Amino acid sequence: MVMELPEKVSYVISILTEHGFEAYAVGGCVRDTILGRIPGDWDITTSARPEEVKELFKRTIDTGIQHGTVTVMLDKEGFEVTTYRIDGEYEDNRHPKSVEFTTNLVEDLKRRDFTINAMAYSPETGLVDVFDGIGDMDRKLIRCVGEAKERFEEDALRMLRAVRFAGQLGFSIHQATKKAICESSKALKNISAERIRVELDKLITSGNPGLLMEAYETGITKNILPEWDAMVETKQQNPHHVYSVARHTIKALEAVGSLRQQKEEIKDGKKYSILCWAVFLHDSGKPGAKTQDEEGIDHFYGHEEIGSRLAKDILQRLRFDNYTIDMVTRLITWHDYRFGENQRAVRRAANKIGTDLMDYLFILQRADILGQNPKTWEEKLTRLSKAEETYREVQRARQCLSLKELAVNGRDLLENGFLPGKGIGEILEWLLGQVLQEPENNEKEILLELAREYEKGQKGND
Repeated sequence: MVMELPEKVSYVISILTEHGFEAYAVGGCVRDTILGRIPGDWDITTSARPEEVKELFKRTIDTGIQHGTVTVMLDKEGFEVTTYRIDGEYEDNRHPKSVEFTTNLVEDLKRRDFTINAMAYSPETGLVDVFDGIGDMDRKLIRCVGEAKERFEEDALRMLRAVRFAGQLGFSIHQATKKAICESSKALKNISAERIRVELDKLITSGNPGLLMEAYETGITKNILPEWDAMVETKQQNPHHVYSVARHTIKALEAVGSLRQQKEEIKDGKKYSILCWAVFLHDSGKPGAKTQDEEGIDHFYGHEEIGSRLAKDILQRLRFDNYTIDMVTRLITWHDYRFGENQRAVRRAANKIGTDLMDYLFILQRADILGQNPKTWEEKLTRLSKAEETYREVQRARQCLSLKELAVNGRDLLENGFLPGKGIGEILEWLLGQVLQEPENNEKEILLELAREYEKGQKGND
């Protein structure tokens, strides 16, 4: 097999081999290249010791030199070069107590997680695949290198990574690997929230979010996200639904994935992640809000507010940034909002909800509908489409929807004789209300005149 390597990767490998060392591209970059995917980064493994690597290149960074990793800088691009190694005993389901350098590539490949990630390639030698990674790729299988339980004892996060890779690649998890996950999932409690967040994010934004059910069945979520287990176990006896809360959520995530290619506003990775987390947690409040009436119909009154609070707890626990937490929790608060269809109603809604949420919210609501009872889709989707088109009309007309778009500000009021103080803010809020009613009033002179009338009326009331 011949693989085309990036020029700089070939350069690093050639420098090392010219000086008598072995060197290979290794791991995920080899896997992705064979699958026809674009690798996110390129890792290189070598028989050279870290100090020998540093002598061969002008600029290097000691990224993890105690574990044999040096980053070689070429222009402004970095490539991690790691010495072949054998890991010692693991003590915390994450880090080996010791690392032993070796000159044997196979010994290095033995310590890797899955067969599809334990392949190496160099232009000189070709593909090295001692654990049948190619075969597992053909079979679409995620299988551990060697004994699965040993690999998970070394690094418990590998259990979640197995599910994540299955989701991203559309593979299944090998039966022995899955059995070992079921037996070892408690160890995930020892893994940092940041590392769990990264894997969960990759899973729910993958093309196969249904693998979340695999995470439930193997006991993974019981240890890292018990709120998901509650969603799995919450049925919805309701005319609007035909799935449990969790199955509905997966259907909605799948719908978002289908909509992504049509919606420019969520093609960006960060924006797509925010939307997926909002969809993932939008009904997280339902288990705690569930009631049943005399006819046996389930209701979930107030689940939006409960879910918003619960989502905040989850996202903070997973160490998300404040911007993501704010956007996701606000989207969950408003995800069941029913828009009016005329421009005045939509303007007021946009002001109340926040214009920064509107694009996300329309997509979230569409995905939510597509995860419900198909018999209810037509009416709901028609109503939502009308509301969205009305909002687009408001946008195209550049109608004012917030204080920052108002044709006057506090300084304008002060310059026109209004007294400083909290009354300025009250006047601006009142003016915004007038403009939301009648957008043509968003002219400076009109607003100043309205402000004077408002002030007169307030003095008269005094």
